[in-house]
Amino acid sequence: MPGTLIVNARLVNEGREFDGDIRFANGRITHVGGQLTAQPGDQVIEAGGRWVLPGMVDDQVHFREPGLTHKGDIATESAAAVAGGLTTFMDMPNTNPPTLNAQALQAKYDAAAGRAWGNFGFYLGASNDNLDDVRTLDPRTAPGIKVFMGASTGNMLVDNPDTLDAIFREAPTPIITHCEDTPTINANLALFKVKYGDDIPVECHPDIRSREACIKSTRLALELARKHGTQLHVLHISTADELALFKAGPLIDAAGVRKRITAETCVHFLRFDRGDYARLGNLIKCNPAIKDASDREALIRALCDDVIDILATDHAPHTLEEKAKGYEQAPGGLPLVQYALVAALELVHEKRTSAAQIVQKLAHAPAQLFDVKERGFLREGYFADLVMVENEPFTVRREDVLSKCGWSPFEGMSFQSRIAATWVNGRMVWNGEQLVGTPNGQRLEFDR
Repeated sequence: MPGTLIVNARLVNEGREFDGDIRFANGRITHVGGQLTAQPGDQVIEAGGRWVLPGMVDDQVHFREPGLTHKGDIATESAAAVAGGLTTFMDMPNTNPPTLNAQALQAKYDAAAGRAWGNFGFYLGASNDNLDDVRTLDPRTAPGIKVFMGASTGNMLVDNPDTLDAIFREAPTPIITHCEDTPTINANLALFKVKYGDDIPVECHPDIRSREACIKSTRLALELARKHGTQLHVLHISTADELALFKAGPLIDAAGVRKRITAETCVHFLRFDRGDYARLGNLIKCNPAIKDASDREALIRALCDDVIDILATDHAPHTLEEKAKGYEQAPGGLPLVQYALVAALELVHEKRTSAAQIVQKLAHAPAQLFDVKERGFLREGYFADLVMVENEPFTVRREDVLSKCGWSPFEGMSFQSRIAATWVNGRMVWNGEQLVGTPNGQRLEFDR
C-alpha cells in the first residue's frame, strides 16, 4: 500500500543519532535505513537534516475529563499534545468522579475513542476503600495503579497504613506514586497562616509543600516496595535530597533485567526554580512545588546520570481565573504538553545532554516501563508515531496555545527547536502550524 517516505532525516533512536530515511504505511514503520526507495504512490517528504524522533510518551497527564472539562478535556489537551510532538499519553484518575473501578476506567476509554489526537491509556486510582478493585484489575487495561501518598482531591488520599501495605503487596501492575506527607504539609501551612493570615505569598509554596514532606513520603513508598518486591515508579521528583534514595543505572540492564524502583521528574522542574515565583506567581504553583535553583541543577544532573529514568509533564491545566485567586484557593498545576519536548531539547542546545538521551527519557523508557506494545521506538513493525523537529528558534505566544485553559507558563520564552510535524499511527496530525485531519489516537495495548 502507498505510504510515506521521509528522506535525509537525522534519526534519533536507541542511543544513536544518525542520518537516514524512514518509511511507514498502514500505520506502521516498514523500513528504517539509508537511501530507501519510494514505493509507487508514496508521499516523499524531504527532511533536510531535521531530527526525526519517536513521538513523546507522556506517562503523567491530567486531561480533566470527566467532571472538570471547563479547563481541559481529552480532545483539547490531546490536540495540544500532538502539536508538541507528544503522541501517547497516560491520564491520571483524580477526575470527577475519580477512576476507582473497572467501570469508571472503561468509561474513560469510551470517552477517548474517536476524540483523542494521541494514543491513550488510563490509570486506575487507589483509595482507602477500593482494595478489591485494585487486586482484581486486569493488567492489560491500565498502565498502572496511581497511589496518592499525599494530598489529593476527593477520595484519593491513601493514608490507611493497612490498606497502603495491601496495595503494595497485591497490585497486579506497576504502582505509581505522588509522594508528599500530608501531616507535614498541614503543619507547615498552619505556621504560615499564623505569620501571614489569609495573605500567604506564593513564594512560600516550596516551604509549605516542603522537601521534608517529599522525602518522608518517598521513603515510605520505597520501604513498602522493597518489603513486597513491588514495581514502583515515583512521580515528579522535585528535590535534590530524594535523589539519594534511587540507584543510578539504565532502566533495563545488559542482562535484560528492569529496575524495580524508578524515578521521574518533570519539565517544569528543569526550567523553573524558586526565583521564578516573583514573576509568575500562582501560574507555576504546582504539587509538589518547584523548589530551589540547586534542586533544579541536581535534577538535570540526575537525568543525565540515569538516576532519573523518565521525564514527563504532569500537565494539569487550570483557568486563569482560578489561578488569579489567593494562594490557598489557587489550584496547583500547569499546562505543559504543547511545549514540553522543545523545553527538554533546550538541555541539548545547552550541551547538558544529547538528543538520544532526551529520546530515552521521553519515549523509550516510559514505553518500556509500562509494557506499551510496539510504540516508543523507531523500529520496523512498530506503530508510526513520529515527530520531526526543526532547530529554528521561536517564542511562545499565548495566542498559539491549544490547551483549553488558554495560557502557558512558557509565554515569552524562546526555544531553539520547534515541532515541524507530528504523525500518529502513520497519519500527519500536526504540520508545524496547525492540526491536520481528524483525531486518530488508539487505545494502548500493554504487553503483559
